[in-house]
Amino acid sequence: MKRGCRDRAFRGLFALMSLFAVAASPGCRHGTDEDQVRQAITSAATAARDNDADGVLAQVSDDFVGNDGDLDRHGLKQMLVLRAFRHDSAGVLVGPISVERQGDRLIATFTLTLTGGKPDSLLPDQANVFSMSTAWKREGREWRCYSATWKQKF
Repeated sequence: MKRGCRDRAFRGLFALMSLFAVAASPGCRHGTDEDQVRQAITSAATAARDNDADGVLAQVSDDFVGNDGDLDRHGLKQMLVLRAFRHDSAGVLVGPISVERQGDRLIATFTLTLTGGKPDSLLPDQANVFSMSTAWKREGREWRCYSATWKQKF
């Protein structure tokens, strides 16, 4: 795989990982369904810095699909493990979150700004802004993300 393609794939996956790294937050269980999804997304900024692959995967449906088939749950797990193994650091800024109900599902859209690099770096190695759209369904008492799409904005 060419370096440019690999870098784009990794940035997209990192954006997705940041989104899913939300689940352990107890705040996700209070408020309306829409508030629970918003809180989950907002909590991702903290969880992404922790490189907690299990916490991320706990929030992803078994039938998860990212970017129209470019990524599945297994691929997400591989990327999360690699990122944790490399001890990468991350900065995450979530823009305003819009949540729309579509039947028994919720669709959340927002802008995600990511910076990344090695933990000992003074400045980030890279920064990217993504337009995110995520689809959530209830599984038991929890909301799980079953689909996500992202596009680099700049």
